[in-house]
Amino acid sequence: MTRQEIMSRIVQIVKPYVKNQAAFQGLSEETSILKDLKVNSARLVDIILAFEDEFEIGVDDDDADRVGTIGDAVRLVMSKTSAVG
Repeated sequence: MTRQEIMSRIVQIVKPYVKNQAAFQGLSEETSILKDLKVNSARLVDIILAFEDEFEIGVDDDDADRVGTIGDAVRLVMSKTSAVG
């Protein structure tokens, strides 16, 4: 799976939780999930659980705590799978 494929799947997972649609339209790897997209922290937990299901990975609490941006999520999934850059 490529970085772009992972990014695309992550965006689809995050999309239902987004409260700021304008920020979502201009989404990049630097976009903050909590601050820019206005996803609340409880929903971020749901998103992490969805990553586990979607990509068949395990995410421990320390790794989950480091997911702040879309790029962080991409890097997390890439580190847990055999994805290529």
